[in-house]
Amino acid sequence: MTFPFKVLVFVCLLAWLASPVFIPVLDAENKVLGEVELAGASKVENTSGVWVDGQYVGYLNELKGSKKLLLLPGPHEITVRQGGYLDFVQKVSVRAGAKQTIPVKMEKDTRITLPKITAEIKLDVRPNRAAVFVDGVYIGHVAEFGGIGRALLVAPGRHAIRITLPGYQTFETDIELVAHQKSTVKTDLVSGGPAEGTPLPH
Repeated sequence: MTFPFKVLVFVCLLAWLASPVFIPVLDAENKVLGEVELAGASKVENTSGVWVDGQYVGYLNELKGSKKLLLLPGPHEITVRQGGYLDFVQKVSVRAGAKQTIPVKMEKDTRITLPKITAEIKLDVRPNRAAVFVDGVYIGHVAEFGGIGRALLVAPGRHAIRITLPGYQTFETDIELVAHQKSTVKTDLVSGGPAEGTPLPH
C-alpha cells in the first residue's frame, strides 16, 4: 500500500502552503476531503501523538484551525499514543465534504511502573512538535520535555533516543546516565527526510 495515495493529510505545516498561489489549489482539494476533529478530554489527550494509517501527523491539540486534519474519503485508522497510556485506536469512514468529531480519552497502562531511581533528560529540539521515542517506544512530542519544570525521567543506564517528523531527517543518539544525572539533548532537525504520507515506526 502506498501511503501518499492512501491518505492525504493536509496538516498545513509549512508557511508557503498559506501563500495566495496555493490557496486555490487547497480550496479545490478541500471539496473532496473530509475533516476529522479529535476532541481531547484533558491535557493528557491534548498532548498525545496522533497517527493516521501509520503516519505520525502531530500532537492532538495542534490539529485544528489551519492545521486541521483533512483526509481522503474512505476508511482510515486513527491511533492516539501517549507514554504510560494504552493506545486509543479508532477506525473511521470519511466522507467528502463532511466533518466528524471523535472524542478521545486515554486510559493508563497499569502494566507500566516508573523507576524509583531516575535520571533526567531535557529536550531542546526544533521543530518541537516532533515525535520522541526512547528505546523504540513512543513517549510524547518534544515540547513536553523542554523548558522549566519539564523533563523526561528515565531509569539510569543507556538509552536510545530517536526524534522524528515527516519532512525532516530522523535524529538518533544514545545517551548513558547515572542516577539523578541531568542531561540535555539539543539539535535542530534537518529538513529533507521522508515526506508527509510516509509511515513512521511506533
